[in-house]
Amino acid sequence: MDPSKFTENATGQVVTIGGGEYAFIPNPLPPRWEFPVRLWPLLAEVKQQLGELEGLGSVLPNPTVLLRPLSDREAIGSSALEGTYATPRELLLFELEPKEATTTHDKKNEHREVWNYKQALTHGTTSGLPLSNRFVRELHAILLDGVRGRDRTPGEFRTIQVAIGATRRFVPPPPQAVVPCMSPLEAYFHDESGMYDPIVHSFLVHYQFETIHPFIDGNGRVGRLLLAIMLQQRCGLSKPWLYMSEFFEQNRDEYTERLFAVSAVGAWTEWVEFCLTGALAQARATITRCRHLLELQETFRQRAADAGGSVRLMQIVDMVFDSPFIQVASLARNLGVTYPTAKSDIDRLVQAGILSELPNINPRTFYSKDVFRVAYDALGGAESTT
Repeated sequence: MDPSKFTENATGQVVTIGGGEYAFIPNPLPPRWEFPVRLWPLLAEVKQQLGELEGLGSVLPNPTVLLRPLSDREAIGSSALEGTYATPRELLLFELEPKEATTTHDKKNEHREVWNYKQALTHGTTSGLPLSNRFVRELHAILLDGVRGRDRTPGEFRTIQVAIGATRRFVPPPPQAVVPCMSPLEAYFHDESGMYDPIVHSFLVHYQFETIHPFIDGNGRVGRLLLAIMLQQRCGLSKPWLYMSEFFEQNRDEYTERLFAVSAVGAWTEWVEFCLTGALAQARATITRCRHLLELQETFRQRAADAGGSVRLMQIVDMVFDSPFIQVASLARNLGVTYPTAKSDIDRLVQAGILSELPNINPRTFYSKDVFRVAYDALGGAESTT
């Protein structure tokens, strides 16, 4: 790490760690920074969009209609930032039958890592535990369960030095400074001073966590999990509607540059503006998806009614929005009917243009192309999901 890049406005101290190397120890939050007047309109627009999203979410017959693809996209986007890639189709098929990889290069490693992210997100938003270092360590342990990195002390703060980037562009605090950095951050999770809006507060915490880098591996994913959970809790959202990983992944170079600039030159304003811009984009995109999914659900209900309109067909239509993949045997069990009856219902929905069969999948699996398109494709349909 080049110490000359850190100016007198740096937000911490550059320290020597031996061998001619340097590391950065951030100052505790809050920063010596005042939220600029010019960002108030942007913040107000983000809050307005979140309010609209909360209102739309409250009228959804089944919030899972939106929450499931949101959490899937978050898991996929956050993992992609770490070089782990899985398509929505691969993730959903893996969820039907989760398995551990048998070799290091087994593609199931990547599927399991993305799936673990979803498990950690579910735990983080439903466990009822307060934000704390214990909570953060639990998220980390879930992320590394049964995947590459499981030998890298899951659930424990690091006791070795780490560096970021192939050229060691940034070196986080030395191991003996991790707990002294995390303890004040734990207290700041619950800061009620009102110095910053809860959204801004969450972005300050995200910077601090990523800069401390308290684990040997998985810091980026834990940090983005923590951000999603904080945004829900601190902003008083009924559900975790707002996720940032997709925006960070789409703008990964700027994301890392903005983080580094806070440390090196105290560029808090630029960091917060970048995050607010992303929050606005993500909230607007989620609102658009929400409206499209509601419209699609009504369309499917009408098609099902035209195809016979039994209560069971309507149940299956709703199931499609909970999980776009349906297998005949599991459907028969869930509905308490025979296999032929379940297969007959699926055939009717195929004829109605609601379901299609996935080729080369055993057992036979059906899915909704339209739900995939709305829930998982990039807006405008540029991103392939199948």
